[in-house]
Amino acid sequence: MELHKGNMKKIMYLITFAVLLYVGVQNLGIVLDFIGVIWGLSFPFILGGAIAFVLNVPMKFAEKHLFERAKKKGNKAARNLARPVSLVLAILLVVVIILVVVLVVAPELGNTIVSVAKKIEESIPKLQDWIEHTFSSNPMIIQWANSIDFQTEKMLNSALSVLKSGVDNILSSTISVTMGILSTAMNVGIGFIFACYVLLQKERLIVQVKKALYAMFPKKGVETAGHVFSLANRTFANFITGQCIEAVILGSMFFVTMTVFKFPYALLVGVLISFTALIPVFGGIIGCWIGFFLILMVSPMQAVMFLILFLVLQQIEGNLIYPHVVGNSVGLPSIWVLVAVTMGGSLMGVVGMLVFIPLVSVIYSLFREWACKRLEEKKIQVEPRAAETEESR
Repeated sequence: MELHKGNMKKIMYLITFAVLLYVGVQNLGIVLDFIGVIWGLSFPFILGGAIAFVLNVPMKFAEKHLFERAKKKGNKAARNLARPVSLVLAILLVVVIILVVVLVVAPELGNTIVSVAKKIEESIPKLQDWIEHTFSSNPMIIQWANSIDFQTEKMLNSALSVLKSGVDNILSSTISVTMGILSTAMNVGIGFIFACYVLLQKERLIVQVKKALYAMFPKKGVETAGHVFSLANRTFANFITGQCIEAVILGSMFFVTMTVFKFPYALLVGVLISFTALIPVFGGIIGCWIGFFLILMVSPMQAVMFLILFLVLQQIEGNLIYPHVVGNSVGLPSIWVLVAVTMGGSLMGVVGMLVFIPLVSVIYSLFREWACKRLEEKKIQVEPRAAETEESR
C-alpha cells in the first residue's frame, strides 16, 4: 500500500480510534458515568424528538387535507396558519384519546373489578358445596374448601391499607419524591416544548442539519445517512398510521357486534381490544383472553360465544382489513414480522414489539437494496417461479 496523503489520513484515524478504544476499556467506569451524564442531559430532547415524531403523523394529515388546497391557491393566511393549527389539532387528538382512557375505560374497569369480585364471592359457597359432594371421602380437601374466605370488603380494606402504607412511605421521603416528580415534569415539559419547536420549524431545521453534516462529513456518507433516515421515517410513520387505524376498526367491530348480540362489557372490551391490537400479532389474542375472562364471570355460555365471535372477526380483520389498511406499509414479509415481534418482546417488552417491526423493516429494505445492487454488479438475474410469486403475495 502506497503511503500517500489519503492512506496516511486513514492510518491516523485508525490509530486514534484504537488509542481511544484502549483508554475507554481501561477506564470503563468513568466512560459509563460520562455516558450517563450525557444521557441525562439529552433525555428531554430525545423525549421531545419521540413526541414530535408521533405528533407529526396527525399533523401532516391535518395540514394536507385541511390546508393543501388553500395553499395551492396562494392563500397567504392559510399558508401562515396551516402548521400551527394542524399542530394544535394533533395535540387535541392526543388529549382526547387520553381523556377517553381516563374517563371511559378507567371507571368502567373499576366497576368491572368490583363486579367480578362480587361474582367470585357469590360463587364461593356453590364451589364449596360442589367440593363437599364430589370429594366427600377426602376430609382434607373438604377442610381446605371450607377454609376459603373471599370477602370483597376485606379485600378492599386490605388494598386500602397497603395503599395507605405506601403513601406513608412516600410521605416519609417527600423531598426525594418531590424532586423526582419535578424532574420528570420538567423533562416532559422541555421535551414537549422542544417537540413543538421542531414541528413548527422542521423544514428549516432539516436544511440546517444538512448544511452541518455536509460541512463535517463526506458527501457520499451524508447522502447514505439521509437515505436511511428517510426510509426509517417513512416506514415508522406508515406503520404507526396503519396500525392505529386497524386497531380502531377492530375495536369498533367488537363494540358493534357485542352490542348487537347483547354481550356484557361491550364498550370496555372494544376499547381494550383497540389498545391491545396496537401490539402486532399477539395484541388481539391478549385482548381476547381479557374479554373472555370478564364475560366468563357473567355468563360462561356467552364467554364461549365471545371466543367464536373473536375467531370470526379475526379472520375478517386478518384477510380483508389488515392487508388493505396496513398492507405492505412496512414492506416486511409475514415470517419476519413474527421474528421481529418475538425478538422485540424478549428484549424490550411491549415497546419492543412496536419498535422492532419498522426497525427490522428498515434493515430488511436496506439489505434488499444492497443485495439487488450486488446482483446487478455481478450481472446475475434471479427470476422467481410462478408458484413462489403467488405464495409471496
